[in-house]
Amino acid sequence: MCHAASDLECYTDLVHRPQTSKTAKMHVLRLRRNGRRLSKLKKMKMKNLKLYKQNKTIIEENERLRNKARLLHQENKALFSQILIQQLYSNITIN
Repeated sequence: MCHAASDLECYTDLVHRPQTSKTAKMHVLRLRRNGRRLSKLKKMKMKNLKLYKQNKTIIEENERLRNKARLLHQENKALFSQILIQQLYSNITIN
């Protein structure tokens, strides 16, 4: 829509308007695509960090449980040896 006084001015505006070249359009598309890639890369890095933290938490919990299991095993062995000793004394006193 031209608001110029004559049609000639409208025509020259159309002819002399800078047009974007195909390579410029491709460049813009490439930049947009790279922006999406960067966004995906950023999302992937955030997900990786989240999984890393979860893994670290699981490993720490596993270590705590392993230590607790070791202590319970030691306690179980001690109680079992006490039971054996009591049975030996009871057998000796009966006989």
